[in-house]
Amino acid sequence: MTHALTVRFGDVDAVNGLDLSVGAGRATALVGRNGAGKSTTLKVLAGVVPATSGEVRVAGVDVRRDPIDAKRRTGYCPDVGGLVPRATPWEHLQRAARLRGMDAAWPMRARDLLDRYELTGASDRVTSGFSHGMSRRMSVVLAAFHEPAVLLLDEPFDGVDPLGVDASMTVVREAGDAGRTVLISPHLHELATDVCDDDVVLRGG
Repeated sequence: MTHALTVRFGDVDAVNGLDLSVGAGRATALVGRNGAGKSTTLKVLAGVVPATSGEVRVAGVDVRRDPIDAKRRTGYCPDVGGLVPRATPWEHLQRAARLRGMDAAWPMRARDLLDRYELTGASDRVTSGFSHGMSRRMSVVLAAFHEPAVLLLDEPFDGVDPLGVDASMTVVREAGDAGRTVLISPHLHELATDVCDDDVVLRGG
């Protein structure tokens, strides 16, 4: 996924020379203290933050050379934000299906995920009124919706109730069983170890 990745903000190296490899069909936990560069690494893989130097690939696609194709192959749940406050969950999913070019079966996939995360009853409510836990659940739904080759989850369990945690673990297991790559930066390492095959420890980038 990355070779000699460096991300610099001003005079600070948020990530410094990172070599990271995550195999297809495996889930890997990216762990480390606050400020170790976990979220920044996921943002680079998702094409949200540019690399200062180094090589970055997702599903075999060079993120720096072909960012649009790389984003098509990636599902990303950011640690904060990611939802349009005035849009409903169903509107989020409609837009995602259109942008991703999903087939006519997308409503079935959408309903399944909303049901798993107990968001069906809120599917017509704007997300600005969601609790933190509901927003986190919806962010995971959006990331997993199009069944991407690479699933990037930044603190997906933070503030989420046990049902939401179980739903996310199921999504991760299903992605792995389908041969997809999953990279998780967990708020609680113990939860990630229950569902991940490997872990990678970052120390100060």
